[in-house]
Amino acid sequence: MLDHLIKGATVVDGTGAPAYTADVGLRGGKIATIAEPGTVTEPARTQEDATGLVLTPGFVDPHTHYDAQLFWDPFATPSMNHGVTTIAGGNCGFTLAPLNPARPEDADYTRRMMSKVEGMSLKALEDGVDWTWSSFGDYLDALEGRIAVNAGFMVGHCALRRHVMGPDAVGGQPTEKQLEQMLQLFHESMAAGGWGLSTTQSSTHSDGDGQPVASRHAGRDELIALSRAVGEHEGTQIEAIVAGCLDQFADEEIDLFVDMSAAAGRPLNWNVLTIDAAVPARVPRQLAASERARKAGGRIVALTMPILTPMNMSLGTFCALNLIPGWGEILNLPVPERIAKLRDPAVRAEMLRSANSPEAGVFRRLANFGRYVIGDTYSEANAGVSGRVVKDIAAERGQEAFETIVEICANDDMRTVLWPMPTDNDPDSWALRARTWEHEDVMLGGSDAGAHLDRMCGAPYTTRFLGDCLRGRRLVPLEQAVRMLTDDPAQLFGLRGRGRITEGYYADLVLFDPARIDAGIATLVHDLPGNSPRLDSRAIGIVSVRVNGVETIRDDEITGAVPGTVLRSGRDTTSVHTV
Repeated sequence: MLDHLIKGATVVDGTGAPAYTADVGLRGGKIATIAEPGTVTEPARTQEDATGLVLTPGFVDPHTHYDAQLFWDPFATPSMNHGVTTIAGGNCGFTLAPLNPARPEDADYTRRMMSKVEGMSLKALEDGVDWTWSSFGDYLDALEGRIAVNAGFMVGHCALRRHVMGPDAVGGQPTEKQLEQMLQLFHESMAAGGWGLSTTQSSTHSDGDGQPVASRHAGRDELIALSRAVGEHEGTQIEAIVAGCLDQFADEEIDLFVDMSAAAGRPLNWNVLTIDAAVPARVPRQLAASERARKAGGRIVALTMPILTPMNMSLGTFCALNLIPGWGEILNLPVPERIAKLRDPAVRAEMLRSANSPEAGVFRRLANFGRYVIGDTYSEANAGVSGRVVKDIAAERGQEAFETIVEICANDDMRTVLWPMPTDNDPDSWALRARTWEHEDVMLGGSDAGAHLDRMCGAPYTTRFLGDCLRGRRLVPLEQAVRMLTDDPAQLFGLRGRGRITEGYYADLVLFDPARIDAGIATLVHDLPGNSPRLDSRAIGIVSVRVNGVETIRDDEITGAVPGTVLRSGRDTTSVHTV
């Protein structure tokens, strides 16, 4: 007997093949039968009429930071609401394990680091996670049987370094013995099911003490040794971040990526390729890494988002504005002193000079303050400005745009939410995106879901992209869009039996209304442990989401079922070789 029968659905199977109408029967968590409508004779415990609805494989998000959130939110919201059934966590070199049991303070260090570098609520990290594990395998075991999505995790370089080197991981170099210990710890983590190595060399990644995170101190030999170790395990790969990921790679960064991938004999993916027609040289330069890797026996895959995901800013809490040269020392002052400094015309003039200088690099794009939109406000003095563009308010007041922002934020004691308007929302940039997506080493992803919780909401990229393909710009046909969200990332990670609607594959499925599929606007909610805030977005047009055959979402509402699997390398993944 079938567990469930979906009748008359328009099946888009994830391979890119033309859609077709079929009845799809599920049994034991897998797809048991795909047949012409009305021809399935085997009885089913439950069934539903899916006429007019589209059935696709579950979406695979290749870059998330749900490592902590899954403990208090096993449903990985809002990603699962938007059709994501499989997530990759442990990215950017940051994982919650392994933890050295001889140093209980390492857990506190990790919490503060994750709060700073990935924008997670420190209160939620303290109250929502029990932190009782030691090894990477212990961490995976702590999630087993209690999550609604399928989840695999990279092994974070920062945790490896901290475990072996302690506080010397920041600023120090491992001795020969320590490197051996690090490699042994990595092998143990991989044997327990880690998906591979994640690491960062990005200049934007600092720990809770404001120091460069541990992996940023790693030398080339250490990175190559760890990469070589990746290749000794089945179904593994590398995820890496360098400073040039934000804009354009330096030659030495391309060399590093190429050598790491070639040493492992595994793909390396990085996040995130920003596509802007106003910077035409960026895409060719970034993809030069992929071309060189193929010649050297490696493979480098760029993740890129198919939608624009704005990240809000604040003069009150740490954000990208703090990374502009000279801004951090002002924005880190106590609020009364910060307000006094910002109200000084000379100070503002120097800040603007710095923000528009070549030294600001990619952050120069944040300096056009007239294009900001005022978000949430908190004082009577700011009544009526929420939702308005700063340049219009400044013109009414006879002020310069940054001065207007300072006054509005000062009225709110720096709590005001600011939304920069994207500069790459023009037809030429969208046309360039469509062309770039055709590259064999470009893949959709980079949501950062689970991180920067009150700053951005990238999780709904799946539904918003599909809505755009069906009723908006229509840059790619539906069949191709679905393949880009399902089979492409499944193939990159070597997922066994996932990413397609095929008999014998796991029943990770999304059923949606093509006339309505979309994502709602991001709104601030306070539902984290400790009542901490995050941005959330409702899924529109999602009728059902199933993970391993069990329904987890019905009409954008969570069912409460937790049928997800902790996906372990080798058992649930197969090796994707570069040659």
